Amino acid sequence: MRDFVGGVGAWTRERVADIGQATVLFVRLVLLAPACLRRFGLVRDHMHFLGNYSLAIISISGLFVGFVLALQGYNTLQRFGSASALGLLVALSLVRELGPVVSALLFTGRAGTSLTAEIGLMKAGEQLSAMEMMAIDPVRRILAPRFWAGVLVMPILGAIFSAVGILGGWLVGVVMIGVDAGSFWGQMQDGVDVWRDVGNGFIKTVVFGFTVSFIALRQGYEAQATPEGVARATTRTVVMASLSVLALDFVLTALMFSL
Repeated sequence: MRDFVGGVGAWTRERVADIGQATVLFVRLVLLAPACLRRFGLVRDHMHFLGNYSLAIISISGLFVGFVLALQGYNTLQRFGSASALGLLVALSLVRELGPVVSALLFTGRAGTSLTAEIGLMKAGEQLSAMEMMAIDPVRRILAPRFWAGVLVMPILGAIFSAVGILGGWLVGVVMIGVDAGSFWGQMQDGVDVWRDVGNGFIKTVVFGFTVSFIALRQGYEAQATPEGVARATTRTVVMASLSVLALDFVLTALMFSL
C-alpha cells in the first residue's frame, strides 16, 4: 500500500511539474509575439513551409468531403422534400464543424509532426545546446517563429478547406445530381450568418492553431535526444494534438451555442 501511494504521489508530482513547465513555455511564446513581428521574415518562411506544403492535402481532402456531404445530404433532404436546402447544409457543416476540425487534424498529421521531428532532431544533434552556449535563446530564435507561423496559417487553411468543400458540394449537387443552382446558392446566402457561423469557425481555427503548434513544438523541445525519443515525441504529438482538437471542439461548440 505504501508503494502504491508513493507511486501515485510521484506520478502526480511529475504531472504537475509538466503542466507548470508547459504553462511557462506557452506564456513565453505568446509574449514573444512582438519580437516575431519585428522579424516577420522568419515567420513568413515558416508559414510557407507549414501552409504551402499542407495546401495539397487540405484542398484535396476538402473537395472529397464536399462530395460526400452533398451525396449524403441530398439523400437525406430528399426524403423530406427539402433538396433545395442542400447548399445550406453543406455550407453550415463545413464552416461550423468539418472545416475547422478536419483541417486541424490534417494540419496535425502533416505540419505538426514535421515541427516535432525538426525540433527533436535539432535537440538530438545538440544544435539547441550549441545555441545556448552562444547566448542565443532557442525559444526566441527557433520555437517562437514556428509557433506564430502555425497560429497564423491555421485559419487560412481552414478557410481554404471550407471553400473547396463548398465547391465540391456544388459540383455533386448542382452539376451531377441536378439541384437548382439558384436554390443552392440562395439558401446558402440566406442561411449562413457571417458572425455566428463563419466567425465561430474562424475562432475555432485560431484556437486549434495555438493548440496544435504548441503541442508539436513542446513535444519536440522536450524529446529525448535519441532517434527513439524523437519518434516517440512525434507519435505523442499526433495523439495529444488530435484528442485536444476534438475535446476543444466540443467545449467551443457548447460555449458558442449557449451564448
